[in-house]
Amino acid sequence: MRVVSGSKKGHPLQAVPGKGTRPTVDKVKESVFNMIGPYFEGGTALDLYAGTGGLGIEALSRGMERCVFVDANRKAISVIYDNLTATGFREQAEVYRNDANRALQALIKRELVFHVVFLDPPYAEQKIESQIAMMDNHNLLADGAVIVAEHASDDVLADKIGSVRKIKESNYGLTTITIYTKHST
Repeated sequence: MRVVSGSKKGHPLQAVPGKGTRPTVDKVKESVFNMIGPYFEGGTALDLYAGTGGLGIEALSRGMERCVFVDANRKAISVIYDNLTATGFREQAEVYRNDANRALQALIKRELVFHVVFLDPPYAEQKIESQIAMMDNHNLLADGAVIVAEHASDDVLADKIGSVRKIKESNYGLTTITIYTKHST
């Protein structure tokens, strides 16, 4: 596992020990960023089920200014900090150990706005549609924000969730990547 492109291209990333985390493989990560970027001129990202932090770190490497990383797993949080320190992105990151829905509530209170959101929950705990609706209803998404949802291929996500619309879907074996964008209301 490594940073695929940008300022930290080729930098190796640690994995979370055990089988509880399913990191996005480099090939899929590269495809995701080719669909949504591939590079950015600033903005703030949210990596809601961060795991290793690989997607958020990739976004920082490709030009995002800041990224908020959230994961409920203590080991994942430790790996995220290690990966941020190793890549030199610690100052551009906020890392929280929290349940995804509680983290969203806290971000709503802070009135943060995100330009890119990564949702890669454990497949058995998938709440992608309700979490997108929560972000949309509480103005956590900038106009034109992009949401990347990674989910099991047999889970079909809605084409429209509030002012958020599906713009692309790609299958990678047992995994599907669904890309949404927020339209002005």
